[in-house]
Amino acid sequence: MDDTITILLRGVADGSVSVDDARTALEDVDLTEDQMTSAIDHGVFNLAESGTIVSASLAPSGGSYLTMFFLGWGLFWICYWSFSMIYGLAKGWDQQQLSFHLAMTFTTLIMVGVIYLKFVLPDTIIVKHSQNKFVPEHMKDWREYKW
Repeated sequence: MDDTITILLRGVADGSVSVDDARTALEDVDLTEDQMTSAIDHGVFNLAESGTIVSASLAPSGGSYLTMFFLGWGLFWICYWSFSMIYGLAKGWDQQQLSFHLAMTFTTLIMVGVIYLKFVLPDTIIVKHSQNKFVPEHMKDWREYKW
């Protein structure tokens, strides 16, 4: 990932390289359409070795304020619904009210879990190749046993 284009893009992103300097550096670069397509497809369609860890994103966006706010908001509502259900159990509320509180607890828990899986956990894949499900028949390997 330390090719010239990536270094220039990172330099432009952090401000150490100006956009004009990056354009000047890439001015004489000529790529055909086939070369550009193969450069884009490289790494996407190549088979990875078994056991390779592939990261599909540069960094998780779990540090954003909106994500942190939603997780805090969800934690508040999970505590509210579950503790009010416990209070209702102690006070003898009817089953319909208690089931509503339980459903709201689970719904909020699911929403927080989806946001956590989508925005906080990094997209990491461990490549595992499966074996063939079909075993071809080899006549020389088969033996017929007579009784």
